[in-house]
Amino acid sequence: MNPTRIVLADDHELVRDGIKSLLENEEDFKVVAEASDGKEALKIIAQEQPDILIVDIRMPVMNGIEVVKNLTRDFPKVKKLVLSMHDSEEYVVESIESGADGYLLKGSNKAEFLKALHTIAAGGKYFSGDISEIIIDNFVNGKSKTSKKPLSTPEEISFLTNREKQILELILDGKGNSEIAEALKISKRTAEVHRFNLMKKLNVKNLIELTQKSKELNLI
Repeated sequence: MNPTRIVLADDHELVRDGIKSLLENEEDFKVVAEASDGKEALKIIAQEQPDILIVDIRMPVMNGIEVVKNLTRDFPKVKKLVLSMHDSEEYVVESIESGADGYLLKGSNKAEFLKALHTIAAGGKYFSGDISEIIIDNFVNGKSKTSKKPLSTPEEISFLTNREKQILELILDGKGNSEIAEALKISKRTAEVHRFNLMKKLNVKNLIELTQKSKELNLI
């Protein structure tokens, strides 16, 4: 049986070398090409027609999520595993909605990495256990970004839950996810999910936009 052909896309050569090292003794997988940015990855995929692309999110020229979107549209047979150091809700949700077949954190061990590759190669989906709560909250429970109408007027603030209002106050006070979790006696992951849902409701993408929207709605 022929090995599963893989293309690596990451702007850090050491990361690519590390992945190749992990796979060098695995007969089921073969790295056939590498790319250091998103556009280069798409060119290589068009040439090599691999089975799986392992892609980082933060890359120059074109980021990993944009690459995944392009592959989903133009090369639907190529499986896509996002391998990232970021466990933020926005990255996870956008990757899945773009068509990623898996999302794995770079801190994962070799056993989980290989499990993810085998699962995806067999036609399944694989997502790191560390981000499962985000997936459940946004997809299983129907809280994806398309299910809520963005807030635009002060009157609509009543749609914020009490917890989201607490999260908003702490964010505007400069607190990070870990500090929010500690202040509210919840897990960091839960704090991240609430923060993500809050920002989606307010239709903002970062802290600057959140601060501006909060001023517009007389929240601060």
